[in-house]
Amino acid sequence: MRTVADESDGKGGVLTRGRTGDFPDATRVVSHDDVGVVTRSAPCEVAELRTLFLFEKLGEDQLHWLCRNGHVELFAPGYIYRENDLATSFYVLLEGELVISRRAGDEDAEINRTSQVGAYAGAWRSFFGDGVSQTLDNTLRATRPSRMYVLAADKFAAIMREWFPMPLHLLEGLFLGMKNTQRAISEHERLLALGSLSAGLMHELNNPTAAAMRATAALRERLVGLRRAQASIASGTLERPVLEALREKALGQLSQTPWLSPLHVSDREDELTDWFDAHGITGGWRMASTFVQAGMDVEWLEAIAGAVGDGSILEAAFDWLHHTIDLELSLNEIDDSTTRISTLVTAAQQYSQLDRTPYRDVDVHQLLDSTLVVLAHKIGDAITVVTDFDRSLPAIPVYAAELNQVWTNLIDNAIDAMNGQGRLTVRTSRDGDRLLVEIGDTGPGVPDEIRGRIFEPFFTTKPVGTGTGLGLDISWRIVVGHHHGDLSVESSPGNTRFIVRLPLVASDPGGGPQ
Repeated sequence: MRTVADESDGKGGVLTRGRTGDFPDATRVVSHDDVGVVTRSAPCEVAELRTLFLFEKLGEDQLHWLCRNGHVELFAPGYIYRENDLATSFYVLLEGELVISRRAGDEDAEINRTSQVGAYAGAWRSFFGDGVSQTLDNTLRATRPSRMYVLAADKFAAIMREWFPMPLHLLEGLFLGMKNTQRAISEHERLLALGSLSAGLMHELNNPTAAAMRATAALRERLVGLRRAQASIASGTLERPVLEALREKALGQLSQTPWLSPLHVSDREDELTDWFDAHGITGGWRMASTFVQAGMDVEWLEAIAGAVGDGSILEAAFDWLHHTIDLELSLNEIDDSTTRISTLVTAAQQYSQLDRTPYRDVDVHQLLDSTLVVLAHKIGDAITVVTDFDRSLPAIPVYAAELNQVWTNLIDNAIDAMNGQGRLTVRTSRDGDRLLVEIGDTGPGVPDEIRGRIFEPFFTTKPVGTGTGLGLDISWRIVVGHHHGDLSVESSPGNTRFIVRLPLVASDPGGGPQ
């Protein structure tokens, strides 16, 4: 391996550490930091630079230029620069050992360790100019006394443009082209996901909307029937208090209707139809279904007949009661449908976060709930959703809409992994000073040989045309890069869990996923 900074996307800066006793007397002190720690300088030898793989093809004039414009520094074990430092220098290892790491949650995750002479780090992309970030996205430290060639970032950029113009143009085109391609595909994937979610939401809204429209149409017919039945009763001897008592008793029974199997419902409808026929009431087959929905049986019909007393208006009384119950059932159906519509609209609003401040304190459970509602059409009936939420967890400062994208990606992947059948588990808990969200599935699991690559851009295990390989990459950048959290996976056949850890307290928010 030739480079320490394979994962770097920034430019180098120096935060020196060392003590004068760590280096030979031939060195000299060139600078002090804020706490009195010094950096020592050593001679730059052209012959030594010529042996490095980076400089082996350079001419004598170029090597002398490097020694005149750069210098050799000696570093004691400790940090050379830290992540998010302003990039100022390009470093090449001459002697010693270096470790490069990146921040993952509250810890530094080691990415590479090398003692290979010629390994480089820091501002090695400074020649891209404003096309890349001006700060470092990794931390570099020496594990033992190390000697490094150091060149200022602006000078490194200048010689790259002067000495290697054609390769530089090609490299710029490749690098910036890949960034633009990744950004375009990322946006395309987001639009596809938005289209899929919109279609699912429309499907979910269609069912309660259609039910409300049917119930409204039936309501008009039942109101006409109710008025007709009331007119028939008015010509008889049945007093209003008796009617009111019958209605209240029937509606009270409606709210306590026990569940019946389809077979029991059919048997009871037959019993009520036979009773109506025996009492000479026409249309009994039509009223039987409504009375069964209200939880009435033959005993109820006998009680109603006894309360009415007058046989001449018995049929009108049952017709009136039938339309009264039918009307209540229609109102209940409209109420259920509009409540479902309101729930879906609220969930969509919560999911999109369009009317909210981007970065704010949020109850993560609200985000998870809204995502599950929006994805209900894809989850389907064959997947059991298990939620195990610690509702005592506090609201935390996050970019809510972006976290919803993370939950969508993780849940969508879980559904695909289970092939539409299994158990989806969403769990929250506290993990020290972080909030933990765990999304698990009972799919076949992630093979060991690819587990280390699943967060890479464009890496996917889905069939061609069904995935771009950016879902987990985007999720990782949102959680780790934007929220200073951590995203990991633990997997075995039948038990795969993606684990998100987010800080409970506010940290300096990043610039958002690119």
